[in-house]
Amino acid sequence: MLKNNKFSLNHFAGIYAVAVIVLWIKTYIVQITQFNLEVKGVLQHFLLFINPLGAVMLLLAISFLFKKDKRKLTALVVIYTLVTILLFANAVYYRFFSDFITLPTVTQTQNFGDLGGSVLSLLHVTDILYFVDVALLIYLRVKKKNVLTGDKRITAKKGSTLVTAAIAISLFNLALAEMDRPQLLSRGFDRSYIVKYLGMYNYTLYDSVETAQASSQRALADSNDISEVLNYTRSNYAAPDKEYFGVAKDMNVVYLHLESFQTFLLDYKINGEEVTPFLNKLTKNNETLYFDNFFHQTGQGKTSDAEFMLENSLFGLPQGSAFITKGQNTYQAAPNILKDNGYTSAVFHGNNGSFWNRNVIYKQFGYDEFYDASYYDTSSDKDMAEYGLLDKPFFTQSRPMLNDLPQPFYTKLITVGNHFPYKMDQDLVTIDKETTGDASVDDYFQTARYLDESVKQFFKQLEKDGLADNTMVVLYGDHYGISSNHNKAMEQIIGKEVTPYENAGLQRVPLFIHVPGMQGGVKHTYGGQIDMLPTILHLLGEDTQKYVQLGTDLLSKDHKEVVAFRNGDFTSPSVYSIDEKVYDTKTGKQLDPEKKKDLARIEKAKETSAEVSTKLGISDQIVNGDLLRFYTPTDYKPADPLKLDYTNPDPNATGK
Repeated sequence: MLKNNKFSLNHFAGIYAVAVIVLWIKTYIVQITQFNLEVKGVLQHFLLFINPLGAVMLLLAISFLFKKDKRKLTALVVIYTLVTILLFANAVYYRFFSDFITLPTVTQTQNFGDLGGSVLSLLHVTDILYFVDVALLIYLRVKKKNVLTGDKRITAKKGSTLVTAAIAISLFNLALAEMDRPQLLSRGFDRSYIVKYLGMYNYTLYDSVETAQASSQRALADSNDISEVLNYTRSNYAAPDKEYFGVAKDMNVVYLHLESFQTFLLDYKINGEEVTPFLNKLTKNNETLYFDNFFHQTGQGKTSDAEFMLENSLFGLPQGSAFITKGQNTYQAAPNILKDNGYTSAVFHGNNGSFWNRNVIYKQFGYDEFYDASYYDTSSDKDMAEYGLLDKPFFTQSRPMLNDLPQPFYTKLITVGNHFPYKMDQDLVTIDKETTGDASVDDYFQTARYLDESVKQFFKQLEKDGLADNTMVVLYGDHYGISSNHNKAMEQIIGKEVTPYENAGLQRVPLFIHVPGMQGGVKHTYGGQIDMLPTILHLLGEDTQKYVQLGTDLLSKDHKEVVAFRNGDFTSPSVYSIDEKVYDTKTGKQLDPEKKKDLARIEKAKETSAEVSTKLGISDQIVNGDLLRFYTPTDYKPADPLKLDYTNPDPNATGK
């Protein structure tokens, strides 16, 4: 009798039904165990359970479009496998980035060849379980050479019925989601909400639509669109502080990019020994401004987002990296702005020039030179990290190239030693590991110490080469090193529970601005990477009012101390807004809307959240629409990338 049952494994409909159930349950298990979605309450748990079903039914129902049973089953196997790969890829991606893959990040595959052990370190032996059902389905396809079905017209009708049912389930899912979180799709800065309420596969559809809309913005943009942007930036301009304006005029500028360096490392000790003794001293240097409430504001572009902000005072994109998807845009970047002041500009990085599309977008920024791996001797394995030349040999080899630059120069040196997975030859380390039991956290302190020693080496080089007295050195952390996936270990490090409030605080990264002859000190001002460009330009004596910049001078009395994150959250001296919950900055406790004394502060925070959304939206309009092509400031000449060539004229000189 089983053979005559249309829903047995001898019939395609039966195989389809089993495939739907297995993939549905597998997706639910992955969503609830591999992603930190902060699911609360019966409704949210129900939504997380049901949200894969409609999408799974719809995707696998595509197989009904084929007439012959063998082709139906083949199509089912292919679709099932591709969907599983998507699920697995997101799980692996989430392990480090605490985020989900977007279509623009898929275009960043040009970086994959350089990732090496970083990707391998994210893989687990148990990952094979993701594909057990795929293997069984493939076996079933090979075994079932002659699958029995009923009347083809009934099968086609069944397919359309399944599609209708799948859409109905998805719409029901969306309606319930909107009840719990109104305007879910229109406030999509935070991808975790989309996955929690609509599921991984509907999120992918949502992301595809968002990406298509962003891609079309440039084609639809015109010169009228820049008016709103100019009105916004001019009304939010912060005039420079007279005490600091021009204190570094005509000095060289050196940015030291501190890879994956978070502020909690400063003054941290292991067995009584400081992890970062040189940087600790720099916080107290009389000629150094140190900002202890400075936050990274990166999104999926991570390092490239940090660079994008410091060069342009524009936010990175909500999906992917502007370095890659907007590499041909027109920009008003620092290297090109300073050209009129006689500055030569260069970037130094001991990795491939194509990584993050740097050899393309740097030309749009106006960088005169880009010294990538082709300019360095990378023949010694001991000198190499996962992402290029280790910091000490990198600074040593950069020295003659830096000294050869015409002064004044504007430069950036990008370190790589303190990068996930934080593995380092034990012959090179000078401090013990931590002992939390989490390898990523424990090893992090050894690579951070190495970076600290490298920075000390660089400062000594400047002194020996006679550059120290005429060079402003800016050191900044680019993004977090330890993601929220390691919060259990981080609780041992900071000595308290990592609540959403504490996690937001951990997004602090250091900012040092060292200017010879300037009165330094510790600044408690709240700010972020979006504010670096106007701050540095004002120190150099270059007013920024005519440029399109979304950040403001950290030293200005008009600077608003609201730090916007890419997902729409923000921090400030009085409150943090995280996932639409408001926390008191002094106590770290969530404000209660039921308490009259908290209600006014919560309403004020909502107004600030709206302002943050506006700022992020303005930035996205500028970048997606390439709007700066429609506006050229007075006495400013846009970069001409065709005149720039980063090819090493003598690659053999590096010893390769």
